[in-house]
Amino acid sequence: MHRQIAGKLTGRVTKWLVFAAWLVIVVVASAFAAKLTDVQNNEAASWLPSSAESTKALDKLTTLPGQDENNIPTVVVYERSGGLTADDLGAIDAQVAEIQDMDGVVGEVVGPIPSPDGEVAQTIVTYNFGKNGWNDLPDTADKLREIIAIDGVTTHITGAGGQVADSAEAFAGIDGTLLFATLGVVILILLFTYRSPILWLLPILSALFALQTSEAVIYFLAKYAGLTVNGQSQGILTVLVVGAGTDYALLLVARYREELRRHEDRHEAMAFALHRAAPAILASAATVVVGMLCLSLAEMNSTAGLGPVLAIGVAVTLLVMITLLPALLVIVGRWIFWPKRPHFGSPEPTATGLWARVGRAISPRPRAVWVTTAVILGIACLGLFKLDTGGLSTDEQYTKEFDSIKGQQVLIAHDLVDTSNPIQVLAKADKAQDVAAAIATVDGVGEPDTSIPPVDGLALITATVPGDVATQAAFDKVEAVRAAVHQVDGADALVGGTSAIYLDIQKASSRDNKVIIPIVLLVVMLILMLLLRALLSPLILILTVILSFGAALGLSTILFHTVFTRLFEVGSGFEHADASFPLFVFVFLVALGIDYNIFLMTRVREETQTRGTRQGSLVALSATGGVITSAGLVLAATFAVLGTLPLVFLAELGTAVALGVILDTMIVRSVLVTAINLDLGGRIWWPSKLDRGDTLGGLPEPKQESALV
Repeated sequence: MHRQIAGKLTGRVTKWLVFAAWLVIVVVASAFAAKLTDVQNNEAASWLPSSAESTKALDKLTTLPGQDENNIPTVVVYERSGGLTADDLGAIDAQVAEIQDMDGVVGEVVGPIPSPDGEVAQTIVTYNFGKNGWNDLPDTADKLREIIAIDGVTTHITGAGGQVADSAEAFAGIDGTLLFATLGVVILILLFTYRSPILWLLPILSALFALQTSEAVIYFLAKYAGLTVNGQSQGILTVLVVGAGTDYALLLVARYREELRRHEDRHEAMAFALHRAAPAILASAATVVVGMLCLSLAEMNSTAGLGPVLAIGVAVTLLVMITLLPALLVIVGRWIFWPKRPHFGSPEPTATGLWARVGRAISPRPRAVWVTTAVILGIACLGLFKLDTGGLSTDEQYTKEFDSIKGQQVLIAHDLVDTSNPIQVLAKADKAQDVAAAIATVDGVGEPDTSIPPVDGLALITATVPGDVATQAAFDKVEAVRAAVHQVDGADALVGGTSAIYLDIQKASSRDNKVIIPIVLLVVMLILMLLLRALLSPLILILTVILSFGAALGLSTILFHTVFTRLFEVGSGFEHADASFPLFVFVFLVALGIDYNIFLMTRVREETQTRGTRQGSLVALSATGGVITSAGLVLAATFAVLGTLPLVFLAELGTAVALGVILDTMIVRSVLVTAINLDLGGRIWWPSKLDRGDTLGGLPEPKQESALV
């Protein structure tokens, strides 16, 4: 950003105009941001691409009577140790009529269906509340629990309806819970970093403005432009906006504090600070935005929707942090830094901080340092051999045992099949019997049901799947059924149902891993080439980030298997991971982890022009070390907050990203990259001629650019 433009944004009059404009924007935006939860879609079927076989089957299924896509089959489970009595069964039978009269019930309530051992019975009811009807499931489940209560009988609500109700409970208050937890963590870190009881207010206030504004924009896109938003993407948005916004604030405030010592007029100081800090902040934000937009190429609608959601969040955050935050800082004046105000003419802290000492420790033997560091990180990557991305079964998706999970386990333990989630095969009516015969040849699935009357030449054949519908065993059954029915000539058979949906999600996620990861690498590499105007240094930075990613994933996998399985009430889920887990971790670590290298290397390039690469590398490490370390701690802490939600996927994601960010800031950027710079010297700028005669001798005492050490 040119210094004149920066000065206009924070002039004596314009600072108030900028503040007033953002105040109006956030007041209007907050009304729509509050509605974002209303346009979420957390149904697994909506996450799939139109090309998936289960999606095609669902599209055809909705043309049949009673097979609306908004139907939510729900299973009520009754259990009495020692066996259900005749009175119990009579009471259950009497409840059927009462359940039938509930709001939203469609079709006939089926049951009770007793288990072979007589200890369990199930009743099946289907609800339909229209589009986004899952929002009504928690209240409906509570009413249903009141109806089904029987003295001495344990009851559970499971099936699709129970799972949706529990999912809604898991995501309930996700925006508030995550926001307050994230803000609490960030405030503590900022208090420690700034050593000021009030300065933290301005970055936090700016981050809240950015969050409200971005959520309003996303609300309109979800409501009117078909953008897929779910509880997961909204939760990650909260963490990313607060984390990234605080990172940008740390860099800007550090530059501003430095300029306040050089300029008596705080308006002039901010103009210089913005002029110096904005290029690195812009490059960082652009990398994150472009990296997130690469997710739009995903087959998974949930992943493709996440990309624009997060890109919007970062873009709005950037705009807020280079307009509103500077205006606020200039409005309040130097006193905001109390008790250590940066007075005009006061001495700049000397190079006695931690990162200056680290640089001097590396400089005598840089090659030995970077080789040793790379080997250690490589060893950490070995944990990847324990990573299982085969997906999470129903009872592995949460960190605590929800009611639907207990009900599912009871059904399995007593040899009752969850008939609310069968395999559904759509085929031409004249081939229905042939398709049913083909299904019957598959071992382990229930007897094909052809009782539903065909409509317009389309028949529906169903077959139950024993056990959990989200396990590999269920996926194998779906694959076998597909192989069998696809061999029926002229049937045009399509296999859908819950198990098929989960299987297709796994396939689409695996495809996205293979396609998007190389694209993100290429895009980030091109951005670095343009920024640094070189080929070798961007390649080195990309390789270090990949190494950091592998180490973070390996170490986090070991943590999941050895620590998390003992920490949580339901621990078995941490032995596995969702198929999309590597992609999410990779995109966040590459897009966010490269930020710190951008902050460092842009300063190295700036210093190289006057000091040479080796001396410039030490000056840059000393100058940016404190700021980047604080920024890394903020971002790592905010992602770690995801673990407060009772979801295994988000707990794993938050842990892996937090660990990766710590590795990036503490080891990869400070030790590995600096050691490589010191070893290669001016060659890192190849093929440019930025530095051809660089040596390591005569290192100056680096000046500390920031009070953050």
